[in-house]
Amino acid sequence: MKKILALLAATAMVVTLAAGCKTTGGTPTPTTNPTPKFKVGMVTDAGTIDDKSFNQGTWEGAKRAADQLGIPSKYLKPTGTTEADYLKEIGNLYDSGYKFIVCPGFKFETAIGKAQTKYPDAKFVFIDGQPKVGNVVTVGTNTVSIFFTEHESGFIAGVATAVQLNKGAVGFIGGMEIPPVQKFNWGFQQGIKYANDNYGTAITMDKTNFVYQGTFSEVAAGQQLAAQMFDRGVKAIFCAAGGVGVGAINEAKARAQKNEQAWIVGVDVDQFSQGVYSGEKSVILTSAMKKIDVATYDMIMAENGGTFPGGQTLTFSAANNGVGIPATNPNLSADASAKATEVTAKIKDKSIVVSDKQGQLMK
Repeated sequence: MKKILALLAATAMVVTLAAGCKTTGGTPTPTTNPTPKFKVGMVTDAGTIDDKSFNQGTWEGAKRAADQLGIPSKYLKPTGTTEADYLKEIGNLYDSGYKFIVCPGFKFETAIGKAQTKYPDAKFVFIDGQPKVGNVVTVGTNTVSIFFTEHESGFIAGVATAVQLNKGAVGFIGGMEIPPVQKFNWGFQQGIKYANDNYGTAITMDKTNFVYQGTFSEVAAGQQLAAQMFDRGVKAIFCAAGGVGVGAINEAKARAQKNEQAWIVGVDVDQFSQGVYSGEKSVILTSAMKKIDVATYDMIMAENGGTFPGGQTLTFSAANNGVGIPATNPNLSADASAKATEVTAKIKDKSIVVSDKQGQLMK
């Protein structure tokens, strides 16, 4: 962890220097890259660039860094999600001169395993996975793997949700049943239980209301699942499901417009704006965030500053502010926000250890 924190601190320094100002005639002006040294590319995972979640957050971080540095950026969406599909788009980016390539999603494991060798002069940022050659994890010197402690983020959001609602049922809609999504689910359940045990809340969880839809793209299916849960009396649904979650948000907004209580806990990024249905009113209670945009941005800035951490695997956690809930949560009471802050501090000092395993929890 000390090594990770030191690396993140160094990266932060690179960001600060890269974003610094030069003085011309006494007037500060932003520094620029007169001759771009590299181009930033991204290959999307399942879902779309406007999924309001994982892909979009990754792209926004890449775009922000590229725009700040004055270098080209481009993303490509594969026609499928096989190794061949991913390798094709990685190759297309490389052939177009985009040799700094960001790939979000564990499905890139074998594709990056091959690409990092095939394109040794390219750099790869692999989010939520490690490259594999066969069944062997091989993080090349031109690749950095980034993980997040989703279970910690889910836990904090679970505590905030329980304290805010006080009593009633909650649910969960996941996309594909993969480790990052599972960890969000398990952490959320632990957070609800912690609030029930320590803060006097009475939140119930039933297996019927904790499901995986199986994709990250079926918007209509997400809306249908959310409707069924709300009809069963669920007050809030935690969605870690990309486009499926967008469907759930749409259902919550439709109900909110009819003055029905229907809350959504967002994921990956602060989804408050996505949940707005009238004026400044939003159905997003809070969001379990993993700062994918910050991680992507930092790696690009590190490359620009000559400190790209190739060959390493980094973990963004509560301890280094890599996960959590938004700093501002308009739909949370002062008490709910305070309790979320309290448990975040306890996770940081290890007074609370959130498990990244299912254990005896619901699947």
